[in-house]
Amino acid sequence: MPDPTRPRLTLAGPACHEARIKHSRFLAQAMPVSSPEEALSSLAALSDPGATHNCWAWRLGERYRSSDDGEPGGTAGRPILAAIDGRGLDGVLVVVTRWFGGIKLGAGGLVRAYGGTAAECLRAAAVVEVHRRVELDLAVGFSDLGAVQGLLTRLGVLRVGEGYSDDAATLRVSLGEDEVGAFLQALADATRGRVQGASVD
Repeated sequence: MPDPTRPRLTLAGPACHEARIKHSRFLAQAMPVSSPEEALSSLAALSDPGATHNCWAWRLGERYRSSDDGEPGGTAGRPILAAIDGRGLDGVLVVVTRWFGGIKLGAGGLVRAYGGTAAECLRAAAVVEVHRRVELDLAVGFSDLGAVQGLLTRLGVLRVGEGYSDDAATLRVSLGEDEVGAFLQALADATRGRVQGASVD
């Protein structure tokens, strides 16, 4: 599991690595993912239905899943997950596809083949730091709504929800943790202190 005291790292983009081990072809494909749903849809896109096995693992914070896809239990999915964790990555899916070459590898050989191919793929991949995001609720009077919406657009702050009452709007926004201070100052300046941001638990 990623260490919460260290910066979160994920892949900068897709990566792949191919290996041939005792006539079997192994292809590791890795990509960044932001949700279990994205991981599953990406898994479907990366898997080859004509291959012998499509084994995989993903990690998203404390959540993870893996599959041996017909290989002996614990010989594929868990070694792939161990490769993700060994690189200290989060928000990552790795699929290792095998085309059987006629020679059985044994349990230890499978662990080395799947884990090793995944590890080589991730070792060569470019990584980036993931900045933690926070959500704020903004209670905005209608007289300030135009100014606040213009500020959100200008600063590239993502609006993730909104609601309206008779005299005000509530906007929920998402932004990087390191951007909050500057945003709240800009918000105060744009509305003469009338609009405050409350963090969402």
